[in-house]
Parts: sequence; C-alpha cells; structure tokens
Amino acid sequence: RLINILRLTKNKIYARKCEIKEVSSRDSKDFINNNHLQDYVFSSIRIGLYYEGQLISLMCFNKPRLGIGQQYDGYELTRFCNKLNTLVIGGADKLLKYFIKTYKPKQIISYADRRWSQGDLYEKLNFKLKNINKPNYWYIIGKKRKHRFGYRKNILIKEGFDPNKSEHEIMLERKIYRIYDCGTKSYSWKIFK
Repeated sequence: RLINILRLTKNKIYARKCEIKEVSSRDSKDFINNNHLQDYVFSSIRIGLYYEGQLISLMCFNKPRLGIGQQYDGYELTRFCNKLNTLVIGGADKLLKYFIKTYKPKQIISYADRRWSQGDLYEKLNFKLKNINKPNYWYIIGKKRKHRFGYRKNILIKEGFDPNKSEHEIMLERKIYRIYDCGTKSYSWKIFK
C-alpha cells in the first residue's frame, strides 16, 4: 500500500491490454484474501481483468448491505483491488464501465476507508461524496480484528452474559478490547437521463 501511495510500484500494466471476465466466487475470495487490506465480503457480481491469463484486478458488487439503499435499484461496490505490487492503469475505469454497461444500475454506493484513502479514486470515477462518517469500533480477538456486529449485547446475553451490563462492560470483563478506525466517506454514483 505504501509503495503504491509513493508511486514506486514497478509492475505497471495498461488495462487496454487486459481481458475482462466474470470471476468465480472461489477465485474472487482467494484474490481478495491475498491482495486486499480488508476481509473478504460476499459479492454476487465479480468482474476481473486478466493479463496473459492471470487475474490482476478485481471489482466486486452486491445489493447494498445492512438495508442501505434498498429503496432503489442500486448496487454497492464492495471491493476493488489489484494484484499486490501491480498498478493496472485505467483498470478501475474499465471494470466500472463494463459493470454499468452489463448490469445497468441506476445507482452505485461505496465507502472509502479513511485509514487508507481520501476517496480520490471514487472522484476520478465520477462518484459524488455523500457523507463523512464518524469512526467506528471493532474488537481485537487474538491477533484478528472482528466486526462488532457479532458481539452485540443481545447476542452476548443469549450466550449467558449479564443482561444488566453493557456490551462494552461484558467485553472488557472478557479482556476483549475495542480498536477504532478513522471513519469512512460515503460515495454515490447515479445514472442521469
């Protein structure tokens, strides 16, 4: 990530030299786990760029998660990444244009993690900034960062923990600590007729 930010990535490939293909769920999961900072997330649409038969760039979409955006015929861009140590020039643009032409979405939403991004790529792809979201917390269990959703108070109570205590109090007693991120930026792309 730092090499890319500093523009020191040595392996550069032009998207025009790549072939677009739909990617299997398994190949998508493997690619994301090996090349993306965040965990794999299920995506129903997975589009890749292949160079000399090898997957080098991947963009994934799904219907919006957690009830966000259910009122319109929209999608969430859930993941985008290139192969480690590889810069695919024009890759995001080529993948997004293919998605729009093939799936004809009315709206696409996505989020930039402010720890790693200021959202420049979204702006280059004609997404509009909708909101700057406050920091969120995760739990550290062992050496892994776990989403707080699986540790809500109602779940902890079902597991036998004291209903008179807060989620935070229960987790502290278990010596499981929170870590905060820097928040996200919400972006939206809409088709205009």
